[in-house]
Amino acid sequence: MRVVVSGASGLIGQQLVAHLRGAGHDVVTLVRRPAREPDEVTWDPAHGTLDPRDLGHVDGAVNLSGAGVGDHRWNDAYKRTILSSRLDSTSTLVGALLRLEEAPQVLVNASAIGAYGDGGGTVLTEDAPRGDDFLADVVAQWEGATEPAAAAGIRVATARTGLLANPVGGAFGQLLTLFKLGLGGPLGGGRQWWSTISMPDELAALEFLLTQPVSGPVNLTCPEPATNTAVTAALGAALHRPTLVPVPGFALHAVLGEFAGQVLASQRVVPSVLLEHGFTFRHPDVASVMGWLARA
Repeated sequence: MRVVVSGASGLIGQQLVAHLRGAGHDVVTLVRRPAREPDEVTWDPAHGTLDPRDLGHVDGAVNLSGAGVGDHRWNDAYKRTILSSRLDSTSTLVGALLRLEEAPQVLVNASAIGAYGDGGGTVLTEDAPRGDDFLADVVAQWEGATEPAAAAGIRVATARTGLLANPVGGAFGQLLTLFKLGLGGPLGGGRQWWSTISMPDELAALEFLLTQPVSGPVNLTCPEPATNTAVTAALGAALHRPTLVPVPGFALHAVLGEFAGQVLASQRVVPSVLLEHGFTFRHPDVASVMGWLARA
């Protein structure tokens, strides 16, 4: 396939581009600077600028663009950035795809399990109702921005990624350092459910969504979610480090502000759609996910 990827410089994007090229796909990346390579196309999503003539023939597209939700302390301005960065990039890419002489077969659009809000101990499949907090609203609008593509007959899959286990970047990139020092432990009460996925499974799942007849919301999490206490215990065991230093909720709020509510939220998410379509996880449970993270 010839695949256009936005957000190719991000945590997932860099590795996805390498993964897709390694699997034999022809990948074009969208960049916000002047293009320097034949496989780069310049765009400006903040101003809605992407010339479809620069894309050429496209079989599929993966949109991973969006400001990181944990990159800065939330205030009103950054919350607007979180939303606008997702809506602008999705609308710009979709608009360009619809102006191509031949529409692509598929759009895989990034999304998040934040769609569900705090679900307590309820098992959350793709059919679960949406939450009512800030991130749930962001996801609703983000996924809604793909609707013109679906209406035009493009197969659209929205990839609701869970807590991504990777040794660099993201929540686990920061936690890993603490755990290696023996300073890890449950966050808050530790009873909240965490739904994780390893980077290798994330990349394989995104390629799966490009190539298999799957559409609509798709949870990208390992099949067996676990409580925060179980996740931290599994990571400690994989690193051969104790996990005796709990981090109280008030401390997280003091450091992270409003974003702490997302860290402490309980989301018992299962990837029903991936499993129904025959996707095989390399790391199906918290022990194997944390084991991979410790070795990566």
